[in-house]
Amino acid sequence: MATLSIVYFSGSGHTTKLAEAIQKGAAAVAGVKTNLIAINGEDILKGRYTNEDVLKRLDASDAIIFGSPTYMGGPAAQFKAFADATGGRWFTSAWRDKIAGGFTVSGSPSGDKLNTLHYFHTLAMQHGMIWVGQAEMRQPNGINQLGSNSGVMAQTGQEPPETAPNEGDKRTGELFGKRVAEFAAKLKN
Repeated sequence: MATLSIVYFSGSGHTTKLAEAIQKGAAAVAGVKTNLIAINGEDILKGRYTNEDVLKRLDASDAIIFGSPTYMGGPAAQFKAFADATGGRWFTSAWRDKIAGGFTVSGSPSGDKLNTLHYFHTLAMQHGMIWVGQAEMRQPNGINQLGSNSGVMAQTGQEPPETAPNEGDKRTGELFGKRVAEFAAKLKN
């Protein structure tokens, strides 16, 4: 059985909703187990991420999808603290050849979300991972409404997480989760 983990930070709950949609899509693939792992502020001490249990769960994963809201043109500081803590894994090539992907949320159609996805891509490449992008074409039903192929982008405003991201963005996340899970299952088998 392949294991796919979604590791993310969410400031207001919107990124959590997208992470849950991605997990739903991944969990629909036979032979794939999923982990939804939130990065918590209490795991960051003096600017350093310290949750070794989370890192071990990721070590045991066949695929990792990274997620963060886009704040000021990049990933949230909490996600960056987590990423910096993966340096030991980089040094030992622990995540080499794992499948990787990414997703982000911000308040405007662009919001420089592509910078956040590029950050995730670079993190994955540093670890020697295999990046899987978003394959869905922009569709009138709201799927991939922002036209991203590097990963999943979603748009929210000040709406509560119960209403945003919208259904099209969540469905895009589900399809992406399914795509990454299928690659992980193929690689595992």
